[in-house]
Amino acid sequence: VGISHETSVARSLQQNGVVEIRNRTLIEAARTMLIYAQAPLFLWAEAVATACFTQNRSIIRLRMERLRMSLCMVDIGIFIGYAPTKKAFRIYKRRTRRIVETIHVDFDELTAMASEQRSSGPALNDMI
Repeated sequence: VGISHETSVARSLQQNGVVEIRNRTLIEAARTMLIYAQAPLFLWAEAVATACFTQNRSIIRLRMERLRMSLCMVDIGIFIGYAPTKKAFRIYKRRTRRIVETIHVDFDELTAMASEQRSSGPALNDMI
């Protein structure tokens, strides 16, 4: 309970998901206000300030059970290509035996490259 001060590495938005979500929410709210009001673009700063004002006064309640479930849902998959209609990756999940389209992936290229190098045919030095 209360306020806790958390720091992250400078200029690395990836480490601060809370700030990323907050910024995206503010931008979407400001964009919605401008579009709905058919207001000119020079009012962008005012729209962001208004969105920030209203969101600072909103009550936020964390759902811990939902957070716990999302943390446990990590799966290893195989990259099979790109989604044709979205900006997403197509991943085959071995556990569920399904192909999913998602943007939430972390590629472990070093492990795959190391196993590929060990299992490959004769080394380059052997060919010379």
